[in-house]
Parts: sequence; structure tokens; C-alpha cells
Amino acid sequence: MRVIENICLLLGRLLMGIYFILPGLQKITSYQTMTDYMLAHNVPATAFLLPATIVIQVTLGLAIIIGFKGKLAALILAGLTLVISIYMHDFWSMAESLERTHETQNFFKNMGIMAGLLIVSSMGTGWLSLDNRKAKNI
Repeated sequence: MRVIENICLLLGRLLMGIYFILPGLQKITSYQTMTDYMLAHNVPATAFLLPATIVIQVTLGLAIIIGFKGKLAALILAGLTLVISIYMHDFWSMAESLERTHETQNFFKNMGIMAGLLIVSSMGTGWLSLDNRKAKNI
């Protein structure tokens, strides 16, 4: 990869990681509100899945940023993004309304984020990452 590609990949990883870390931290500060929101969307095992989601978002968001086990972190976050999108942005079950339009946008925004994660999962984190640093030292 050329320098510009690696810099773009680093900036993309930074933004992608922040995209997961901030909501993960917000789920901690508004835990009951998030629990109620998940229950309203019929998410099963909310008592287990909410803390698991927080841990996954924060730790794997950080892993994407620093490029540690980046391919695996990106793949897991892509799966999480798909599951969250199906449960929390289920526009197909809503009547035509502004809320449905909003949830449609959120769903397809998440599919775009998922696409970026799948690209990182496929291509790796680039030379500005711990993954690459470890590979060079072997």
C-alpha cells in the first residue's frame, strides 16, 4: 500500500473506532434508558446482551483504532452492526411515517458502516497498526 492509502486507512479506523466507542460509553451512562429501548424492540436476553454490546463496542472499537487483531475486530463489529440494525432499525415493520424514514436511513447508514468494516476485515489495518508492527517483528 502507498503512504496515502495507509494514512486514509488510519483515519478511517480512527473514525470507525470512535463510532463504536462513544455509543458504547453512552450505553453505560444511560443504561436503564437503553435497556428500556432494547426491550421495546423485543431484543431477547437484554440483561446479557446490553453489557456484552458495551464491552464489544468499547474494546473492539479501540482494537480497530490501534490496529490490534484488526481483521477479527472488524468482522465481529460487522456482525454486531448487522444484528443491531435488524433489531433496532426495523423500518420494514413500521407504517409510513417520519419515524420509518428515519429508521430506514439509520439501517442503510449502518449497512455502509458494515461495508467499511468488511473491507478492513478483508484488507487488514495497514502499516500504521499494531498488527503490522507485530508481523514485522516475527
